[in-house]
Amino acid sequence: MKLPRVIKGYCPRCNSHQELEIERVKSRPRSEMRAGQRRFRRALKGYGGFPRPKPHGEKPTRRINIRFRCRSCGKAHHRPTIRAKTLELVEV
Repeated sequence: MKLPRVIKGYCPRCNSHQELEIERVKSRPRSEMRAGQRRFRRALKGYGGFPRPKPHGEKPTRRINIRFRCRSCGKAHHRPTIRAKTLELVEV
C-alpha cells in the first residue's frame, strides 16, 4: 500500500485542517496487565490443556500503526489502524 508522506487532514489540537506528516510506528509489546490477558493466564494455570483451540496459521495481513504529526503545532495523533502487507510512504 502506498501512502503520501504529507496529507491534508484534521488536527484535533488546532481544531482545523492542516498538513499532517505520516510516520510509521512500531507497535509496543502487549501489556500483561490487560483484563483479557489476566483471564487467559489464569486459565492456563494448573492442570488441563489449552483453554481454547490452538491458533494455527497466520493472518493474511498485519495491522500497521500510523502516526499523524501536525506541521503547524507539532502535536501527533493516531487514527484507527489499517491492515496491509506492506506500507510505503511516497513523496507526492
